[in-house]
Amino acid sequence: MARKIGSRYTANQILGRGSAGTVWLGEGPEGPVAVKLLREDLASDQELVGRFVQERTALLGLEHPNVVSVRDLVVDGNDLALVMDLVRGTDLRTRLDRDRRLSPEAAVAIVADIADGLAAAHAAGVVHRDVKPENVLLDMQGPLGPGGSHPALLTDFGVAKLIDSPRRTRATKIIGTPDYLAPEIVEGLPPRAAVDIYALATVLYELLAGFTPFGGGHPGAVLRRHVTESVAPLPGIPDELWQLIVQCLAKAPASRLRASELGARLRELLPLVAGMPPLDVDEPDAEPAEEEAPAAEEAAPAGERVRRRGAVPLVPGAKPADSNRDTHTSMRVPGPDELAGGARGTARVPRAAGAPRPGSARHRAVARRRRVALGAAAVALVAAAGVGTWLATSGDDADATPQDTNNSAPATP
Repeated sequence: MARKIGSRYTANQILGRGSAGTVWLGEGPEGPVAVKLLREDLASDQELVGRFVQERTALLGLEHPNVVSVRDLVVDGNDLALVMDLVRGTDLRTRLDRDRRLSPEAAVAIVADIADGLAAAHAAGVVHRDVKPENVLLDMQGPLGPGGSHPALLTDFGVAKLIDSPRRTRATKIIGTPDYLAPEIVEGLPPRAAVDIYALATVLYELLAGFTPFGGGHPGAVLRRHVTESVAPLPGIPDELWQLIVQCLAKAPASRLRASELGARLRELLPLVAGMPPLDVDEPDAEPAEEEAPAAEEAAPAGERVRRRGAVPLVPGAKPADSNRDTHTSMRVPGPDELAGGARGTARVPRAAGAPRPGSARHRAVARRRRVALGAAAVALVAAAGVGTWLATSGDDADATPQDTNNSAPATP
């Protein structure tokens, strides 16, 4: 059912839902548009509306081929909406859900596009704060790039900042998506441009591996890993690309590259990854969200992986509208003792493809077979050693008997 958005736009069809609101296919004076209509309870927050209007100039002035442009901000009664360019395609999460991982060439090309878009935003003083596959759109009508990749555009600029208002989230709260949050945000520091670089490097890791470097399990465990753990190596990619990922996932914000540097370096590396197939690695083991998680995994049909990343709402009290898309969280900043107490080094090391998950029924069965095989081999070795000793002793006695008899025979006169 169509609805009017302000005096200039009409929302005709729902394209998607999220914790902050609903995206509609709309129509404006200049043709089709995408309209992000924020939830009514957000629109009734006068402080948020004020912040919304303050962001108008910065958001409307953000123009780049790899950024979904904001055409208008609408404040009309209970309606609070961003009117954006319509990108005919899909989001990167949908692509990952279908393919699990991308070829290194396509992954590098997509992330280079987003880095270029972030460079323009950072130059304008805009920090995205929620870079993740859900907010990367692939333009299916654009020309194909390296690895068959479609042009990538970053969307939802300003939404995280608008939602993260002082009244809604105190300094002791975190707003964001756990898998992509930079360590400094977890530690309660204000978000700067470097948080977008950390999140984008996490996206690159995910495109290559099929999973994020610190994700899995309860959101609190994920936040702790960002602060305390080192990123585990990904086998099969050029060392130059791996070192670039490591640098952009550095715990210290100042150690990371700027967005413009990241985009340029990634494009330089494209020839190194040209033609490479997707990596063949399995997701590492995560701390279960609850004690029953391992049992649930064992009960799952063979070949099915239990997803442990629960959807949590962006705003406290909100109910997720789409469990596949609502991955924001608002939670207490962990204390220093909690962060220090959770260090596990580089425990989340990717497993070789097909290797059983430690603690699973399959892993225990493999371990039992290995113990039985080792036990049988040990018994056979002992038995072989015993037979060899008997044969050696028997041989010595047989050779010695005639000589001893001759030597012991009494001499005849």
